[in-house]
Amino acid sequence: MSTGSHAGRPKSWVAVSIIFIGFIIGGVGIVMGPDWIVFGIGAAVTVLGGIIALAVDIMTDVVVDEPRL
Repeated sequence: MSTGSHAGRPKSWVAVSIIFIGFIIGGVGIVMGPDWIVFGIGAAVTVLGGIIALAVDIMTDVVVDEPRL
């Protein structure tokens, strides 16, 4: 059985945090009227976080455990 962790690396958590902040900014932009400029900024931050996630190879954090019985 795998003894790996599902915690992820700090670089991956930074990328996820940037994506999360982008979603928050976009959500605030929608609630405020909608304010499409703020929403666009949130979308841009989310895309930037996605690019960072690809750059730090976030998908290598996935740990495949043996099936549970």
